[in-house]
Amino acid sequence: MGNKVKTGREILDEFFGTVGDIAGVDKNVTDVLADLYQRRRLTNKNLSTKLAELREEAQSE
Repeated sequence: MGNKVKTGREILDEFFGTVGDIAGVDKNVTDVLADLYQRRRLTNKNLSTKLAELREEAQSE
């Protein structure tokens, strides 16, 4: 019974703290995800907006 059960918040904090370490995932995308999560702004609209901005930047290069 010594196992501590993590809260949902702890699990999310851990995931978004290490999301940049996932192999094969674009660094810019993980940075956007982590930043929005840390600022408590991770919503469908904000994520869609940021991903569209990344897409536009990539196309203009």
